[in-house]
Amino acid sequence: MTYASMALELARQVAETQQEPVRRAAAAVVASLRAGGVVNAFGSGHSEAIAMEIAGRAGGLVPSNRLTPKDLVLYGGEPASVLTPELERDPAVAHRIYELAPVAPQDVFVLVSSSGVNGTVVELASIVKERGHQLIAITSVKHSIQMTSRHPSGGKLLDLADIVLDNGAPYGDALMELPGGGSYGAVSTITSALLAQMVVTEAVDLLVELGETPPVYLSVNVTGGDEHNKALESRYAGRIRRGA
Repeated sequence: MTYASMALELARQVAETQQEPVRRAAAAVVASLRAGGVVNAFGSGHSEAIAMEIAGRAGGLVPSNRLTPKDLVLYGGEPASVLTPELERDPAVAHRIYELAPVAPQDVFVLVSSSGVNGTVVELASIVKERGHQLIAITSVKHSIQMTSRHPSGGKLLDLADIVLDNGAPYGDALMELPGGGSYGAVSTITSALLAQMVVTEAVDLLVELGETPPVYLSVNVTGGDEHNKALESRYAGRIRRGA
C-alpha cells in the first residue's frame, strides 16, 4: 500500500470510531462559549500545528487562544534561548503557560500530544483539572499506553482528560515499515487535524441548531474578511490574543 492509501484509511477509521467523543467534545466547547468562555488549545512540537487548527484560523472559532511554550518569550519576558527541544519535558513550564494566559473559569481546554507523556502537557492537564476546566485531549491511545510517563506523577494526558479523542496513530507515529527495521511516514498530524476540525465544525453546527450565529473567522484573503474578523474579535477584548 502507498502512504496516501494507508493515511486515508486511518483517517476514515478515526472519523468513524471517534464520532461519539467528538460530539461530547463539541458539546463541551459550546457550553463554554455560551457561558462566555473561550477554547484554549495547547500543543508543543509538531502538536502545535493542531492547536493552530483550533485557534485563530479561517473557518474556525473566534473565541479561541493558542497556548505554546513560546508564550514564555512572547508574554513572559524570557529570552528566546529558553526555547529548546527539551522544554516540553519540563513540568514547571506548564505553570507559567497557564499563568500567562487570559484564562477564565468557564474556559475549555484542548491539549494535544500524540504520546501524551511529556512533563509540560501532563502538568498542564493537571492544572486544568485542578482549576475545574473541562479538558479535551487529542492523543494516540496506542502510542501512549506503550510509553512510560515522563511526568513525576507517572500520569499521562489520557488519564486526566474528560474526553479523549484518539488519533489512531501507531506507536512511533510512522505508518510504513523499513526493510531493516524502523518506520517512516508520520500520520498523527493528519488525523489529529481531522479530529480538531470535526470538533470545531460540530460545535458550529450545534450553535446553529440553537439559533445562534456562530462567531467564525472568515479568511483575511476574501473581501470583507478583515472587517468581519475585527468586529468579532472586539467582542472578546481581553479574552483572546493573537501572538506570533
